[in-house]
Amino acid sequence: GGEPSPSMIEINVSRTVVLHPGALGDVLLAIPALRALRADRPDDEMVLAAQPRVGTLLTSLKAVDRSLDFDTLGLHTLFTEHAPGEESRRLIAGARVVSWFGSRDAGFARRLRSLAPESVVASSAPAEGLTVWEHLLASVAPVSAGAAGAEARRESIALDADVVDAGRRALTGAGWDGVRPVVILHPGAGGVAKRWAVEGFALLAEAVAAAFGGEIVVHEGPADRDAVASLFARLRVPARALVDPPLATLAGAVHHAALWVGNDSGVSHLAAAVGIPALVLFVAANLGWRSWAPAARVRVVSVDALARTDVDAVIADAGDLLRSRAQRVSLARGSA
Repeated sequence: GGEPSPSMIEINVSRTVVLHPGALGDVLLAIPALRALRADRPDDEMVLAAQPRVGTLLTSLKAVDRSLDFDTLGLHTLFTEHAPGEESRRLIAGARVVSWFGSRDAGFARRLRSLAPESVVASSAPAEGLTVWEHLLASVAPVSAGAAGAEARRESIALDADVVDAGRRALTGAGWDGVRPVVILHPGAGGVAKRWAVEGFALLAEAVAAAFGGEIVVHEGPADRDAVASLFARLRVPARALVDPPLATLAGAVHHAALWVGNDSGVSHLAAAVGIPALVLFVAANLGWRSWAPAARVRVVSVDALARTDVDAVIADAGDLLRSRAQRVSLARGSA
């Protein structure tokens, strides 16, 4: 709620409009590209047309100035000879429009450019050899920007204090004492084909609790109830449940965590983007969707059956990331 309706859109405002109705993870992979667009025209109003929950998050994270519900804009009419409504024309006319939607339809691209001549229409999926985030960045940024330009777009998202505070309240509400290191596990994913066996997460939780004594928190999103219930049925160590907080609140909670371990999913992309140590479990075929965040670590696992080698590797990765973080915290305290 609270988002402006298209009818509230001012005319003659210098504006960049981004069209991306994809899922959370797909849109978060566009953050380096959004940063490049912002850097190119810092005075533009940046508007994202997306799924409401995703758009609200990116507005909260200040990745864009505001968001609109993609489905209310009537842009499907650009696939036909009909024009979109007056409100959508007001949004698009004269704007710089980047559409990661509709690229397979030449008519859509032609009609969009008739409204906004300065439009980029590109696939949301990568070309061979590029990750999704690299592809999205390349679609809007000159190749001449090179590797240095790409690295400049990969900084962690800085969260506002109110988001960080909301995350702390969510964790303490779940039972965290505010002191012990928090390890957040996310056993769900958008589909079963992306989910590592919950037995693996249970073994990881036991190893982390034994070696580091941290607080195990299990995140449950809207589609994760079955996976989370299965994990709690197998856990032999105490764990807290963080059940479907608003996405911005989840980002704030992640900010307080020592480690995130989760399947390839939108919320794992969010954890990585916030900049904490994040271990994201992928099937090999989906590695093109790995995060742009330098602190994120990827581990390829089998989802067909639990392999002991995968369990050992995930536990080793988690231990490595927790030890590295503990060293950084100790050094920071020593220099304070």
